[in-house]
Amino acid sequence: MNATAEYPPNFNIVLDVPVSLTVELGSCQLPMREVLQLSAGSVVQLDKTAGTPVELRVNHKLVARGEVVVVGERLGIRITELISPPA
Repeated sequence: MNATAEYPPNFNIVLDVPVSLTVELGSCQLPMREVLQLSAGSVVQLDKTAGTPVELRVNHKLVARGEVVVVGERLGIRITELISPPA
């Protein structure tokens, strides 16, 4: 992030407002019968293939795409593409 970015003076009031960042690795649909059979060690196959960029959303709005990385024992996202707002 660019910590030295300059913002209009009245913009500072929103800089500390918390927002939700979410990343969806993928999804699938299963019959309830299969959901009830899930247990520790079960693998659920998602609709995305390995290497497919994941989407980063801020308050449900797509802002970037990236790749999943491991940082220590946590997952993270390496941003590969910023989404430009529509013109």
